[in-house]
Amino acid sequence: MFGKGEELLKLTEEHSCLISDIVIMKELQTTNTTKEEIFEKSRKILKVMESSSSRGLKESVVSVSEMSGGDAKKVYDYANSGKSLLNKNLVTAMARGFSTSEVNASMGKIVAAPTAGAAGILPAALYQAREMIGCDEDAHIRGLLTAGGIGEIVARNATVAGAVGGCQAECGSASAMAAAAIVEMSGGTPEMSLHAASFAFINIMGLVCDPIGGLVEYPCALRNASGVMNAFVAADIALAGVKSLIPFDEVVEAMYKVGQLMSPTLRETGLGGIAATPTAIELRKKHLNQED
Repeated sequence: MFGKGEELLKLTEEHSCLISDIVIMKELQTTNTTKEEIFEKSRKILKVMESSSSRGLKESVVSVSEMSGGDAKKVYDYANSGKSLLNKNLVTAMARGFSTSEVNASMGKIVAAPTAGAAGILPAALYQAREMIGCDEDAHIRGLLTAGGIGEIVARNATVAGAVGGCQAECGSASAMAAAAIVEMSGGTPEMSLHAASFAFINIMGLVCDPIGGLVEYPCALRNASGVMNAFVAADIALAGVKSLIPFDEVVEAMYKVGQLMSPTLRETGLGGIAATPTAIELRKKHLNQED
């Protein structure tokens, strides 16, 4: 039904509807399901997302390696201290991003959105946006569906894997999905959603994937937090009426080409970037018993 952003926008114009409506239409056409079943499945997904994005706010969640953890609670407590430079909502959103990342590293239950490494961005963005906007469950579900539509386009035409395209492909895709969702939840147009998704990618174009010891742990958790902020920044820019000079499909293509130009040491191998620093090497030896 659609394979590119341009096609998706054309469909929303033809049907005078939202991106989420087109995603629902596609699901109805390609699967043996009903709209009610789509929404019920989405509720179940959102329930897991809510759990993973809130658990770390209440307790210190430590990774299996014990190399990291507990940062979600620190950031959440800071958000409530009245001392943060950003407003409470945005700092809480970052804390939620940390939370899912920590739950993942502790072998807890998450929703890959679109991957485990970037799983904290979309849940944090959707839940914080819902609280900030004051929208209902239906709009929340539609935000998730819109995000899914954007993610499908990226996966079809480029990649969402850090091993293939670097962290720009993982956290970049999640940020783009979240930005588009926030725009729709805020009452923006489908065109604005695509602009926001473009901005999210452009903002972190070239971001490498350099996890210590090859684990989805550090600096991944930090990028889940900053990825949430990227989504809100991109959404607000689009909602303000700013348009991307480069169409979404071309941005996605550029991201893929940039990923192919990256050295393999910077694509999830744990051999370059932060993962290759002296301290990272010592951490690998201490927590993972990994030698050079």
